[in-house]
Amino acid sequence: MSRLTDVLHSVFVYPFKFKSFGKRSKIVSPMALKGKRYMEIGNDVYVAHSAYIAVDARYPGFIRIEDGCRLGHLNRIVSASSIIIEKDVLTADRVTILDASHQYSDITQPIVKQPLERLRHVSIGEGSWLGENVCVLGASIGKHCVIGANSVVLADIPDYSVAVGAPARVVKQYDAQTKLWKKI
Repeated sequence: MSRLTDVLHSVFVYPFKFKSFGKRSKIVSPMALKGKRYMEIGNDVYVAHSAYIAVDARYPGFIRIEDGCRLGHLNRIVSASSIIIEKDVLTADRVTILDASHQYSDITQPIVKQPLERLRHVSIGEGSWLGENVCVLGASIGKHCVIGANSVVLADIPDYSVAVGAPARVVKQYDAQTKLWKKI
């Protein structure tokens, strides 16, 4: 899509198709936007090109992206339950956030024909930053966290933490008493 088309969609099309679509928000040339009526986009949200954002129609889910978020190129966010991205979250390119996974328990059926397994609710806390290629699967991240590039988040990460690895583990946390970041 051209820049003009992106602007026209953001101003005239999206506000009427989404559950809510905030002022000054922009989704640039998305790869796909599925289940828009189950999505809430806050004010001043920017989603870079080729994002894939979907709420699976077979499950009652929703996605909320709050004010001031900046999501990188080729981000993939898919919900079969609920995903909340709180205010001022920054994601790098190729970040994946999922609250469901494919089942594979029936070995007589191809995985693509098996139902989704709904994982836990996902939330990304206010002011957090997810590095390039981060994958979040059914886990929540606290506020003001940093998740290192190529990390796979499978368990909750507490507020004010730095986590890295596959699976991600906390390597630093902010100590409010000393006002310093401490290695774990």
